[in-house]
Amino acid sequence: MLLFPLSMTYSLRIADMPETERPRERLMAHGAKILSTAELLAILLGTGQGAGKLSAVGLGQYILHELSKCDREPLAVLRDINVTELMRIPGIGPAKATTILAAIELGKRAFQSRPADRTVIDSPAAAAAALSQDLMWQNQERFAVVLLDIKNRLLGTQVITIGTATETLAPPGEIFREVIRQGATRLIVAHNHPSGNLEPSSEDIELTRQLLAGAKFLAIPLLDHLILGDGNYQSLREITTLWNECPQGD
Repeated sequence: MLLFPLSMTYSLRIADMPETERPRERLMAHGAKILSTAELLAILLGTGQGAGKLSAVGLGQYILHELSKCDREPLAVLRDINVTELMRIPGIGPAKATTILAAIELGKRAFQSRPADRTVIDSPAAAAAALSQDLMWQNQERFAVVLLDIKNRLLGTQVITIGTATETLAPPGEIFREVIRQGATRLIVAHNHPSGNLEPSSEDIELTRQLLAGAKFLAIPLLDHLILGDGNYQSLREITTLWNECPQGD
């Protein structure tokens, strides 16, 4: 039994909806970004929940409702869900469950694909892409570096430390030791916030200040400090005045 009211649109079969309201037609006409999460799920599901009880969109809405019973956002739950958990939801059998999981995994792989070595890292977005696989979806805080040559070309990335769900330690000496060992002449540092809150803490600010001072002393410019989490990123260089306080000559 459904535990929440559904609009008439969601109880209708998709075939009975006006063409302009059908998910596939809306995607083809306007692109995927305008679709709700329930509509995206509907395209994957194809059909609803037996005998006209729910349209595919209604079933997508119901899935999100069931996931919202957890203590996390539905999309965060969906990202880590398995076949058994999905099939506990009424209306989801093996075919629908495996289709959803395949789509989730494909999205992860596309999102986490990192630039090839020697790619020029010329923006926070490019640096975040290089680190996504190591940091973006981790349940523990990790601190990593992007190693660059004098032309900002990617030499590699390295996770320096792994902490708890809420904090990690990244000694500046250990960070610069790795940079020098790898022969990098520029660097970007980054860490993740498993909570998805990208606001820098006072500790993040203080560590960045220490790293900027060390980078200036060693003549190895620190180009940025990124915070990643839950599919997003934040550049401390863009939101603080730290680089004005300690110019790097980059």
